[in-house]
Amino acid sequence: MSLSWTIDPEIRLITVVADGDVTRREIETLLDEMASKGAMTYRKLFDGSKGDTRMGPDDLLLLGVRFRAFHAQGPMGPLAVVVPDDKAELVARVLGMLAAADRPMRVFRTSMPARRWLESLEKKQEAS
Repeated sequence: MSLSWTIDPEIRLITVVADGDVTRREIETLLDEMASKGAMTYRKLFDGSKGDTRMGPDDLLLLGVRFRAFHAQGPMGPLAVVVPDDKAELVARVLGMLAAADRPMRVFRTSMPARRWLESLEKKQEAS
């Protein structure tokens, strides 16, 4: 599998790492697990810096339908996406589907600033 993840309910954080060719089936498995664990409101870090995909428009459309269905069910947690510049166009299409959710979302070139940003959101939430 080229997609691995951890779901940490204690700190309400999902960390996903792509390494290689990510398939729609892998993304769907991740979404199923997030939903079954009630983790959609958790903060999410998706590190795609070593990932790629051969998914075509049909695959992306079907994933977009699933994303929007989740968004309609309630609030979504903040999302930080790490991608290299050469993947920005592909990620822009996917993020367009995710943008419908009312949640903080940012794209980063490396994982450390992404982690710091997610941590700052956690601290703001705790202070509220």
